[in-house]
Amino acid sequence: MRRFTFHRLWAIVLKEFIQMKRDRVTFGMMVGIPLMQLMLFGFAINSDPKHLPAAIRAADQGPFSRTLVAALRTSGYFTLVREAATEEEARRLLQLGDVQFVINIPEDFSRRILRGERPTLLIEADATDPAATGPALSAVRALADHVLDRDLTGPLARLRAKSGPIDFQVHAHYNPENITQYNVVPGLMGVVLTMTMVVITALAITRERERGTMENLLSTPVRPFEVMLGKILPYIAVGYIQVTLILIAARFIFGVPMVGNLALIYAVSLLFIAANLAMGITFSTLAKNQLQAVQMAFFFFLPSILLSGFMFPFRGMPEWAQWIGSCLPNTHFLRIVRGILLKGNGLAEITPELWPLLAFLVVAMTVGVKRYRQTLD
Repeated sequence: MRRFTFHRLWAIVLKEFIQMKRDRVTFGMMVGIPLMQLMLFGFAINSDPKHLPAAIRAADQGPFSRTLVAALRTSGYFTLVREAATEEEARRLLQLGDVQFVINIPEDFSRRILRGERPTLLIEADATDPAATGPALSAVRALADHVLDRDLTGPLARLRAKSGPIDFQVHAHYNPENITQYNVVPGLMGVVLTMTMVVITALAITRERERGTMENLLSTPVRPFEVMLGKILPYIAVGYIQVTLILIAARFIFGVPMVGNLALIYAVSLLFIAANLAMGITFSTLAKNQLQAVQMAFFFFLPSILLSGFMFPFRGMPEWAQWIGSCLPNTHFLRIVRGILLKGNGLAEITPELWPLLAFLVVAMTVGVKRYRQTLD
């Protein structure tokens, strides 16, 4: 039996380094994925979102109202981006997701404070994501006790009630009980489809190349687009099975309300599934082996989870991370599914989110077809 020698050990180590150098894609993934995790978790992920867009519907323009609005701005949690003239406009802004909050100041706000009657200030919140609205609403409740201390001085100091001069009332729309499952379970539809569709199809052409069956395709008169479409169609059926299972579990296991049209979800899912399958096919044309294909799919899947608003509030991320997240199909699909199920959105409300999905599908399919032609050569 041969004894252990450092000479032979070093030869094996050197061989592995040489092999790693030759497989540059794998080495790049080994460095790139941890670096991406570091950047995302270190800078992009924020569980305490601030500067959330809010609309104000102020029927009172007195000094107390102006003090209140200034205090909400300086709290850091609210950015007043719109003024709603009517209750219907305010409701529409919440439904479309243009704002996270609507702050309603009644017309007799200042007069009731001077009378010591403790007026009610209504804050309407889009509570589809409790993690996004929770910290801001907690800040409002803490603000209520002392927001008017500078105005209620001298003879008005008697109006400072122990419980605060203002009664803040919160209406949490679409998820009044702040149940996390209402937000997470619909989002899982996009995550599951992204994971399975991209990974499965990323192995398609790569597997054929490794098994030597690619030559059979090359000898046929089938065109590149026909090959890609033929590989995508069977997995569309698999994707629809997954959508159906998730919807059944959401309704009967987790009790997620389904306010909108389920047929619309199935129609939009086709576009989302096709976009992910096209991305998987593109990865399969870029990868030299199945390991690289899986690594590329994971490189795409990781930001699709972290930057889409599934795990962390989308508006809590820095602007550069939101730009990256807006390029991912999962971000727009999550907004569509949550909007249909929880808000009852129709085609008109989800149209702004459909265009990015369609653009991603066209780009991914174009790159995939072009790369497949190069693979044939």
